[in-house]
Amino acid sequence: MTGPLSGIRIVEFAGLGPTPFGAMMLADMGAELLRVERLGKPSFGGGDDRDDYLNRGRPSIALDLKSAGGRALALDLAGSADVVIEGFRPGAMERLALGPDVLTAANPRLIYARMTGWGQSGPMADKAGHDINYLSMTGGLYLIGPQDGVPMPPINYVANFGGGGMLMAVGVLGALVERSVSGRGQVIDAAMVDGASLLATQIFSWMAMGRWRPGRGGNLLDGSAYFYRCYRTADDKFIAVGALEPQFHDAFIRGAGLDPAQFGDHLNPAHWAERAAQLDAIFRTRSRDEWIAHYAPFDACLSPVLSPEEALTHPANLARDVHVAVGGRMQPAPAPRFSRTPADPPSPPARPGEGGDARLRAWGIDAVRIGQLSGENSLLAL
Repeated sequence: MTGPLSGIRIVEFAGLGPTPFGAMMLADMGAELLRVERLGKPSFGGGDDRDDYLNRGRPSIALDLKSAGGRALALDLAGSADVVIEGFRPGAMERLALGPDVLTAANPRLIYARMTGWGQSGPMADKAGHDINYLSMTGGLYLIGPQDGVPMPPINYVANFGGGGMLMAVGVLGALVERSVSGRGQVIDAAMVDGASLLATQIFSWMAMGRWRPGRGGNLLDGSAYFYRCYRTADDKFIAVGALEPQFHDAFIRGAGLDPAQFGDHLNPAHWAERAAQLDAIFRTRSRDEWIAHYAPFDACLSPVLSPEEALTHPANLARDVHVAVGGRMQPAPAPRFSRTPADPPSPPARPGEGGDARLRAWGIDAVRIGQLSGENSLLAL
C-alpha cells in the first residue's frame, strides 16, 4: 500500500456516521484497516452495502465479541495494531473487556480513539443524540436559518463529520506523531460536541470583538448581507454570492448592471434588506447558467448552486477530479492530496466479512483458527 500512512495498522470497530468517516479518511491516506462488524448486525435503512461509500478502502470481518473466541481474536488484533477506533457509548467496550485500559496494557504503543457525541465524561455522556443535538448545544445551530424562522440543521455535516469523524482523524494523526517521539500510545476522546464547538471559534471571536450581532440574522455570513447569500434565478435555480471584500463587491454590483458608487459602506447592515430585494428582482430575470456565463469576466465570487448530481459533471470538478470512480460508482475523492506519497485509489466498500480472511492471514491469524471460529459461528471472514 502507498500513502503517508502506509504501514500503519488500524482496527476499526464499526459504527455509524462519524466513526466510519474518520476511518475512511485514514484508509484514504494509505493506512491498513480492518473493519470489525458485529456478527448478526441488523440492516439499517436497507440498500446495498457496496454503496456505503464511508466503508471504502478496507476489508471487513463480522465478529461475536461476546464469545470467548471472538473476544480473544479482537485482543490479538489490537495487540498488533497501531490504532483502535470505536464509536460506542462510554462503557460499552469496557463491558466487553476491550476498553483502553485492557488493550493499552497489552500494547503500550496502541492509540485508542473513542468517538462519541457528548464525550467520555460529563452529565450528558450516557445520553443518546445525533448531529442536530450536538450542534444545538454549541450555539452553532441557533445561528443557522432565517431571521424570522426556526433554526435549520445543516444536514449532518457539522457535528457528525466535521466536528466528529474529521476531528477523530486529526487526533489519530497527532497521536501518531507524538508516538514517534515517545514510543507510547494514548487514548483520544473525540466528542462531536467538542468538535462542533471548535468549528465555531471564529464566531465566538467575532462576538468578543463586537463584529457579530446577538441573535439570528443581521450578520455578515448568515445570509443577511446582500453580497453573501443565494439568489433565485428565472429557471428556479440559484446562484451563490460571496463578494465580501470591496473589489469583489464592486465587481458583483457592476455585473448586475448597477453602479457600485450607490452601494457604498457595504458592511453596514442598515441597507442590506433593501439592496437584497433590489438584486433579487434582477437575478430573477435570467436563468442560473445565463448569469454564470454573464459573470465569467468578473472576479465577483459568484458561483452556481449545484445539485449533487450536477456536481459530479461540472467541468471545474471534472478538471480537478473532485470525484472518482470506486468500483464503478462516482464518489468524493480522497483529500487532501500528497505530492510525494500519494495513496492508491480506494477499494470499493466491503460487505460484512468481505476480504476479511485475507487481511486476517496477512496479520498473522492462521487458517486453522479462522476456520475454528467460523465453525463456532463467532466469525464471518470471506
